[in-house]
Amino acid sequence: MSGAVTASTAAAPPAVPARRPSALALGWSRAGVETKMFFRERDAVVFTFAFPIVLLAIFGSIFTGRPGGTAITASQLYTAALIGAGVMSASFQNLGIGIAVDRDDGTLKRLYGTPMPPSAYFVGKILHVLLVAFLEVAILLAIGVVAYDVSPPSDLSHWVTFAWVFLLGITASSLLGIAVSGLPRSARSASAVISLPFVVLQFVSGVFIPISELPDWLVRLASFFPLKWMCQGFRSVFLGDAGAALEPSGSYELDRVALVLAAWAAGGLVLCLTTFRWKSRRDG
Repeated sequence: MSGAVTASTAAAPPAVPARRPSALALGWSRAGVETKMFFRERDAVVFTFAFPIVLLAIFGSIFTGRPGGTAITASQLYTAALIGAGVMSASFQNLGIGIAVDRDDGTLKRLYGTPMPPSAYFVGKILHVLLVAFLEVAILLAIGVVAYDVSPPSDLSHWVTFAWVFLLGITASSLLGIAVSGLPRSARSASAVISLPFVVLQFVSGVFIPISELPDWLVRLASFFPLKWMCQGFRSVFLGDAGAALEPSGSYELDRVALVLAAWAAGGLVLCLTTFRWKSRRDG
């Protein structure tokens, strides 16, 4: 009897170790967690989506003329610019502040100590950002169409332009947001440290003030940063040829838009790889 049991045991196949989920699958799961936490914070949801809408309503009510004598209204100009600012807000600002808070309260440190691959955390964050940015663009565009006669493009080439400007812009902005998350010394200072340069950038990049009305030196300064080019790319999609006359060069320069956004994406990746910290300063 004992020999039979031994033989049976010896003949049993070895147990197959459970296969761990991939980093992408874990990132997708993490994105669900991030999205649920975001929508549970109702004040954050309202502020994130309402802020650009309120700005569009204010500027659309104050400025009612046609800049540069073109057929483009000021409201249409602001709609396109605020779409660019909305994409950068959802990525650069939200990621920079959110990761700084995660680092300060120990969330990053705890996650780093788990078997979850570090890349899954960033995949989850970026997928969440993509959802928020898409919703923000959809809301702003819907308001522009209904209230300000913005015409969505009717040809495929403009939608292709929209897609690559959106993806390149959100990639560059997300990587920069991850990189600058290490600047605040604490969660309490994160909002001020990251929001201030973003607000300044909006003023010099043609979001709040039309780019054609800015001094040349300020336009040259803004040309070093991605927001100016994101807004320019979105203006090419939603304003068409009529709006090109309002650009400093008289054209949308889409080749330079792609080049600058790609360069910032590459630079942001280098900054993330060389400067990102999982621990707060007080943890060493």
